[in-house]
Amino acid sequence: MFLSKKGVTSLPICPSGSVGCQVSLGNLFDRAVKLSHYIHSLSSEMFNEFDERYAQGRGFITKAINGCHTSSLTTPEDKEQAQQIHHEDLLNLVLGVLRSWNDPLLHLVSEVQSIKEAPDTILWKAVEIEEQNKRLLEGMEKIVGQVQPGEIENEVYSKWSGLPSLQMADEDSRLFAFYSLLHCLRRDSHKIDNYLKLLKCRLIHDSNC
Repeated sequence: MFLSKKGVTSLPICPSGSVGCQVSLGNLFDRAVKLSHYIHSLSSEMFNEFDERYAQGRGFITKAINGCHTSSLTTPEDKEQAQQIHHEDLLNLVLGVLRSWNDPLLHLVSEVQSIKEAPDTILWKAVEIEEQNKRLLEGMEKIVGQVQPGEIENEVYSKWSGLPSLQMADEDSRLFAFYSLLHCLRRDSHKIDNYLKLLKCRLIHDSNC
């Protein structure tokens, strides 16, 4: 299901300019899950569009496996593995992955404009994902603040050093760098979407879902 931009951006975590805004944990999770699903939908669409337009016949997929900058963060691979992890650790892991994407998404927005004949849809999605990732991170910090008062782990994330790859003169190498980044973004956004659904089920519905 694709959520329209309007349907998601009309759900701010707190109204602009509000002071001491208190939102229930259930509402925060509802918004975070909608937002993460929206980000994953956009990431998948952007990757598929890029793949169709620039990656055909280049053999990128065989080179892109296991090359994500977030690989240094140990993330559960499936629902069963995620269910074994304590909710506080899983929440901090989500924070870490989201923070790890701040820098690459910022550069993706500026560098994607250098791609030859990049369609407006890819440019728009890059801008939108960067903006919504910040909002999701803000929402997750509020959730962690309610679940673990006073215990937010700051700045645990995986550093990204891929900017030079996005600026290579060789077009094939540069396109592969974009392909890899979008491949990882799709993978990580899918993981976060799944983790948040699991956390919401566990913390809001007492695992009865």
